[in-house]
Amino acid sequence: MNEHKKASFGSWRSPITSDSIVAGSVGLAAVTIDGEDIYWLEGRPSEGGRYVIVKRTPDGKVKDITPKPFYVRNRVHEYGGGSFLIVDGTIYFVNFTDQRIYTQTEDTTPQPITAESPQRYADMRLDKKRNRLICVCEDHSKDGVEPENTIVSVDLETGKVKVLVGGSDFYSSPRISPDGKQLAWLRWNHPNMPWDSTILSVAEIKDNGELAEAKSIAGGEKESICQPEWSAEGILYFSSDRSDWWNLYRQEKDQTITPIYPMEAEFGYPQWVFGESIYGFVEDSSLLTTYTENGSWYLGYIDQQELQVTNIPYNSIHCLQVSNKQAVFIGGSPTSPTAVVRLDLEKKQVEVLKQSIELEIESGYLSIPEAIEFPTENNLTAYAWFYPPQNKDYISPEGELPPLIVKSHGGPTAATAASFNLKIQYWTSRGFAFLDVNYGGSTGYGRAYRERLNNNWGIVDVDDCVNAAKYLVKQGKVDGEKLAIAGGSAGGYTTLAALTFQDTFKAGASYYGVSDLEALATDTHKFESRYLDGLIGKYPEEKEIYKQRSPIYYTDKLNCPIIFFQGLEDKIVPPNQAEKMVEAIKAKGLPVAYVAYEGEQHGFRKAENIKRTLDAEYYFYAQIFKFTLAEPIEPVEIITK
Repeated sequence: MNEHKKASFGSWRSPITSDSIVAGSVGLAAVTIDGEDIYWLEGRPSEGGRYVIVKRTPDGKVKDITPKPFYVRNRVHEYGGGSFLIVDGTIYFVNFTDQRIYTQTEDTTPQPITAESPQRYADMRLDKKRNRLICVCEDHSKDGVEPENTIVSVDLETGKVKVLVGGSDFYSSPRISPDGKQLAWLRWNHPNMPWDSTILSVAEIKDNGELAEAKSIAGGEKESICQPEWSAEGILYFSSDRSDWWNLYRQEKDQTITPIYPMEAEFGYPQWVFGESIYGFVEDSSLLTTYTENGSWYLGYIDQQELQVTNIPYNSIHCLQVSNKQAVFIGGSPTSPTAVVRLDLEKKQVEVLKQSIELEIESGYLSIPEAIEFPTENNLTAYAWFYPPQNKDYISPEGELPPLIVKSHGGPTAATAASFNLKIQYWTSRGFAFLDVNYGGSTGYGRAYRERLNNNWGIVDVDDCVNAAKYLVKQGKVDGEKLAIAGGSAGGYTTLAALTFQDTFKAGASYYGVSDLEALATDTHKFESRYLDGLIGKYPEEKEIYKQRSPIYYTDKLNCPIIFFQGLEDKIVPPNQAEKMVEAIKAKGLPVAYVAYEGEQHGFRKAENIKRTLDAEYYFYAQIFKFTLAEPIEPVEIITK
C-alpha cells in the first residue's frame, strides 16, 4: 500500500519534470496519405523546433524524409500550415529559411522549384494535366505596403509563377476538381477574419491554364466557409456556419446547396492555418467526419443522412485524412498523449503510429479533467475544463486548499480541449489546480457564442476567467488567496487585462501577451492587421477604446506580481509589448520578472526554452505564494524595485 507524504500544495515532487517533457517530445501535424504510405510533420524541440516530413510504410517502417538543414514550414499569414504535398511519391514542400518551394523523392536531395524571392507559398495542389502546382502566394516584394495575396500557378519545369486569382485581401484552399476542369477556392477581405466572412468561388480552368470568370457559390456577410473539397464524382462539399453552427453542405448538380446533416455541433474550426481537414470521402460515397459538441470531438460516418459515431478512445481529433480504406488523424485523450492514429475502416481497429511523447506516466499522477459550466455576466453561461491536483504520493495538510492557475487560451478565436497535456500535468502533479477556460469568443459552441467577444475583447474574456475562478472558490475547491492567471498571445492580453482591471488574481504569467492594443493594431502582420476592428472597434476612429482597454496605460491599477516570457523575433506580438509593461511595473515597485529568448518567434520551439519557461513560472509562483519548491530549479531574477 502506498504511504502518502504530507506536503503543502505546490510542493509535491513529481515524475513529470520539464526535462522529461522536452526529452524526445515532438509536435505532430499535417498527416497525409499517399497510396499505401502515411506521412506527417514532426516539430522537434531537440532540433531547435525544426519541422521534418516523416514517412511510414505499410510494413511499419518509419523514416525521416526531410534532410538537414531543410525545415518544412511556410510563413504565409505568419502562422503557415499546408507546407507540403505528396503525390505518387513525389514531395513538394516549402523550406522555412528561404520560403522557396522544393521537390524531392524519398531517395533524392531536395531541389528548388521557385526562385529566390520575397514570395511565400502555402496550400499546394498538383494540377497534373498542366504539370504545375496551384497554391496560395503571399508577395512581400513591395516595402512599406501590405503584402499581396493571390492564388498562383507554379510551372514544375521552369518554376515560373503566374497569378490566377487576385484582387481580394486573402485566399485559401485552392482545390482542383477530379477531372482537372474546375478550381474552387476561398477568399475574404479586410476587416474580416476567415471565421467572420468568406466566399467560396468556383471557375472553369481553360485549356491554356487560365481561369474563366469566377462564380460565387456560398458565403458572404456573416457566413464562414471551411474546407471546400471535391468528391470523386465532382460534387463540391464544404462546411458553413450559415445555421449558427459549422455544418457540412454540398452543391448539387442543379447548383442548389444542400445541408448534409444539420446538427448543433461544429464540423469545423477557425482557419488560423492552412490545410486543416475535418472530413474525407469513403469509397462508398459516405463521409467520415470529425465534429465537436460540448467541448469534445467525435468521429463519425454520415451516410444516407444518418450519423454513426465511431467508438474510438479519443476526444480530440484533427487533421483527418481518408484514403484506401483507412483514415489517419491526430488524436488525443485526457490520459494518452497526442498521436498520429490510423483507423482501419474495414476492421474498425485503431493503431497508434507515433506518439508526441514516449514518457510513460502512472495513472496516479494524472489529473482527469472535468467539464464545468459556470455563471458569468449578463446571466450567461461559459465553459471550462477543471483539473484538480493529483499525485498518488502526497496528501495536503488538513484544511489547506490548492493554488489555482486559470489558463486563458490564445486566439482569442480558438478553443481548448481536454486532450492529454503534460504541461498541465506538470502543475497538477505538483499540487496546483488548473482551469482551462473556453471563455465567450471561443469556438466549438456555435457562432453566437463566438461573437460574444465582438467589440468586447478585454471585457467578456476577462469576466469569464474571473468568474470561473470565483466559481471554484465558492465551491471550496481552491484557495482564493492563491489565484494565478496565465496565457499566451491573445491569452496573454486577457491575462494582463484581468490583472490590471480586476483584483481577483494574485499573480500572473504573460507569454508574448499584448499590453498595448493600439501598438498591435499598427504594428502587426497583414493577416491580423484588422482583426481588432471586430474585437475592439475601428481604428483609428475608436482609438480611445483601444487605450481604455490597454493595460500599459493603467499600470497604476496593478497590485500583483507578473512574469513575462517573450521571443525576441516575434512578428505577431513584438517584444516591445512586453518590455514596455515590464518597465512600467518596475517603476511601480511591484515584483516582476522578464525572460526573453533569442531566436524564438510567436511560441517557443526550442527544447531548452520550453524547459526554462515551465520551471521559471513554477519558481516564480513559489516565491509569490511562499511554498517550498519540490526540486532545485534555476532561479529567475525577480525585480522588486
